Amino acid sequence: MDLYVNVEVSEDENGVSQVVLRSPRRASARISLHGGQVRSWKTEKGEQLLFTSSKANLKPPAAVRGGISICFPQFGEQVSAEQHGFVRNRMWVIDSNPAPLHSIDSSTGIASIDLVYISTDDDLRFWPHRFELRLRVILSVDGSLTLISRVRNVDCKPFSFAFAYHTYFSIGDIRRISQLKVHLNDSEVRVEGLETLDYLDNMLHRERFTEQEDAITFESEVDRVYVSTPDTVGIVDHEEKRTFVIKKEGLPDVVVWNPWDKKSKAIPDFGNNEYEFMLCVDAAAIENPITLKPGEEWTGRVELSVTSSLKH
Repeated sequence: MDLYVNVEVSEDENGVSQVVLRSPRRASARISLHGGQVRSWKTEKGEQLLFTSSKANLKPPAAVRGGISICFPQFGEQVSAEQHGFVRNRMWVIDSNPAPLHSIDSSTGIASIDLVYISTDDDLRFWPHRFELRLRVILSVDGSLTLISRVRNVDCKPFSFAFAYHTYFSIGDIRRISQLKVHLNDSEVRVEGLETLDYLDNMLHRERFTEQEDAITFESEVDRVYVSTPDTVGIVDHEEKRTFVIKKEGLPDVVVWNPWDKKSKAIPDFGNNEYEFMLCVDAAAIENPITLKPGEEWTGRVELSVTSSLKH
């Protein structure tokens, strides 16, 4: 088999540099240097696995609604306008001196790119600490997508931060499916792996509850942070006949979010009824912020894969 692997650097329609990774089997991922954001992840058949709103503002410095955003050093309820951190609004650069790939990440046929964002004096207005944030994006032979982030404290004092891979998965019609409920196990979009766990409900000022259901299904707005979660979580989507598998390291929490109809209409960069075709399930570290002393480094990792299944 000809292991065709390609890493292509180009510019998007707004003149922003982007990197396209292609696997031997023609799966692909596109990463923008605006925010270090993964804007596209496609299967070998060209199926788009990530949602991006039709009303998303693609011009910097606005954050783009969709894809996979790097949220640092905040996520969620914040007083400032930088609700999910400011690095997703900044211009990153390709890392000219990346760390070597570990053996697990360097097998033949893998396409990867290393990006870095180094804090500036201007950033001190938003967060009074100096840091380096590196991102490695890996597209494997089988089309799975891995993101590895490293945060280094280059300041003279300790700091604490939250982190999330804010991931918009493209799914089937979540509203119609939840209304049908003809076959409970076959006709839903559901999240598995979070049952019996505690969660913080962002709709109720982060009040703590315990999940009572066997799997998370959707009939209305959901905005929760599940805490102390297992390393693997799944999204089962029978409408699209596929299952997303999320494997994570260094990220103990999982955010689950869908704004539903009323909330989505109030979001300017969200198209009408687009909430029906997206679900955010984010590997994150939120409940207990990560603390780094000067010179220390933290690493977080998520691997996303998708499997197809026939509808029963």
